[in-house]
Amino acid sequence: MSERWPHGLVYAVVCRWGGVVVALGAMCGVAGAAAGGEPGSVADFPPVEALPASSELPDPLVMFGTGEAVRTAEAWYRKRRPQIVALVQHYMYGYLPEAPAVSAEVRRVDAAFLSGRATLREVTLSFGPPGTPPVDLLVIVPNGRQAAAPVFLGINFCGNHTVVDDPHVALPRSWVPERCRGAVENRATDEGRGAQAEAWCVDELIARGYALATFYCGDIDPDRPDFTDGVHPHFLRPGQTEPGPHDWGTIAAWAWGLHRAVDYLITCDDLDRRRICVVGHSRLGKTALLAGALDERIALVVPHQSGTGGMALSRGNQQETVARINTSFPHWFNDVFCQFNGCEELLPIDQHLLVCLVAPRPLLDTEGDQDLWANYEQALAALRGADAVYKLLGRRGLVASGVVRDDEPFTAENCGDIVQYRRDAPHVLNRDYWRRILDFADFQLGAPASAP
Repeated sequence: MSERWPHGLVYAVVCRWGGVVVALGAMCGVAGAAAGGEPGSVADFPPVEALPASSELPDPLVMFGTGEAVRTAEAWYRKRRPQIVALVQHYMYGYLPEAPAVSAEVRRVDAAFLSGRATLREVTLSFGPPGTPPVDLLVIVPNGRQAAAPVFLGINFCGNHTVVDDPHVALPRSWVPERCRGAVENRATDEGRGAQAEAWCVDELIARGYALATFYCGDIDPDRPDFTDGVHPHFLRPGQTEPGPHDWGTIAAWAWGLHRAVDYLITCDDLDRRRICVVGHSRLGKTALLAGALDERIALVVPHQSGTGGMALSRGNQQETVARINTSFPHWFNDVFCQFNGCEELLPIDQHLLVCLVAPRPLLDTEGDQDLWANYEQALAALRGADAVYKLLGRRGLVASGVVRDDEPFTAENCGDIVQYRRDAPHVLNRDYWRRILDFADFQLGAPASAP
């Protein structure tokens, strides 16, 4: 079968439901792949030293290079949006490779999870050239529903076994950081089971009618400055032995992994493929923003406390500067982005343009008053910088101050398509945040249908 997605995107999928193995067709139309890759784009953009300096944010409605104004939605989708997609990959995140064919094997099903309130599935996704490591996707869906469930998709930091306290969930196969509870010599152990359960609040999502899908970031690329493991070495071009300056960094690889999970989720009859929401915290919030920006199959984006490289603008950032993040985490971005260390004014992009790529879909920027490093004021400025694109596309964009606080309900008077939610909290994802994230999803996409 084939499905036409918004703005002319086409996705073809072939499913065989007679067994547990499902073959998914190669995905077309995700913006990262549609950019055409590095060849042909490199020649179109000048080297960093030749870029004009500007302390002002790049205008999302003015074409880079020519200065041509973008005045219609048609011009946005046909010209400016594809250009921004190429720019953010070329100068910052690196080019994502084309989408491979994906196969899915359901390895375990527990239909009585959470005392019978949910069904838990462990699914192995395989893709890419032979030898590419697979992704173990954990999917938890509420039982007894009358309609397909909307789903939140996110990457976890330490393994699926940390998301729920279940003795049967498979441990990660790959390297894990020593900071993860239960990690011994960078390998996960049973001691880590349920360690991050309160960060995911599966019971809360299920009670509200939402499903959860998650996988360990290290299944795609372990979070360390080493491109010899994970997916990277399997996508080198002939003759390459290491990534080139415009090739994808770790954040782009993680976002690409989220796209592969979406490839599977849209084939699931018990999930609402029109209401796939992506969420992530901190560095994985940066990932959620990039994934949502480049994949229009994602209906709602929640980059939680994502900071520099996520929602916070690079220009004028007095907290984590471009130089600081590149020094601390040189593997997160491509090798071009570090050339903007100390000279952010040369950037032909900034983070508001990723919000523009999400348009017209809703985005909730969740922040904490105590989390100064994530720089919520710079994130709010990014929302303001994207407002004109939402309005060009016939949406409300920002409404009122653009900020909703604490237990204030989301209403038509304070909540547009892009909102910053803020509460007095440190750098954490917890139940209080999840309740408001689900409130926003209810407001924007409609509350899930009640179970019988």
